[in-house]
Amino acid sequence: MSSVDEPEPDDPRVRAARTKRDRTRRALLDAADSTFGSRGWGRTRMEDVAQAAGVSAATAYNHFPTKHALLGHVYRPLVRPLITQAEHDITAGRSMAEAVNDQVRALCRICDRYRTLTASFWSAVQEYTIRVEGPADPTDDVDPRTLAPIPEALRLLVEHGQRTGELRPYPPAGEISTMIVNLLLLRSVNRPDESPEAAAELLLTVMFGSLRPELLMTADGDERPFRRTHRTLWSPSADERSS
Repeated sequence: MSSVDEPEPDDPRVRAARTKRDRTRRALLDAADSTFGSRGWGRTRMEDVAQAAGVSAATAYNHFPTKHALLGHVYRPLVRPLITQAEHDITAGRSMAEAVNDQVRALCRICDRYRTLTASFWSAVQEYTIRVEGPADPTDDVDPRTLAPIPEALRLLVEHGQRTGELRPYPPAGEISTMIVNLLLLRSVNRPDESPEAAAELLLTVMFGSLRPELLMTADGDERPFRRTHRTLWSPSADERSS
């Protein structure tokens, strides 16, 4: 039997506690976004984020059990709009080649705009992958790959395009999407001065070289059809997080 003093869900004390917890969580996410985005993965500790958020380290760990989980939650808002756009493009019956093109370009712009944060996320992914010695587990709620599944939007589009016959069936959607995203994340670290347009051209050439190679050769013999200076073939880009 519950105690007569136990607060009900609508009790003001319950609401106040929930509001306080939500505010603390938001403060930690904002502090982590700023700290990881300016100092990088290796030079940022949970204690640094907690101090910036104005809370104790114990409180930070109570909300986010690891630095990997915290960064996954920070990066997640950058990923969700891409997945939403992919789902919309599929429902609308849009060309998957055009949708994939826009997704890759949007992702390249995000990685360029939030380069230090992206490099931090890549470091977190690599470190966590080594720790668990395997691919992402959908039930692992502290794996940054699960919390911010960057390849998911591309996987949805490629899988649909392969199912309809617009894209070649090999490589499998999950494999090619992960390969492309990993290459982009790696280049965000190793090629800090590379423009998002140059990165997108490279990635799209590799991707469509496997999935739809006929797009690599145009009627005028241009062997670089994904240059931004090329004639417009595609629709507007997917939404990105505003700031």
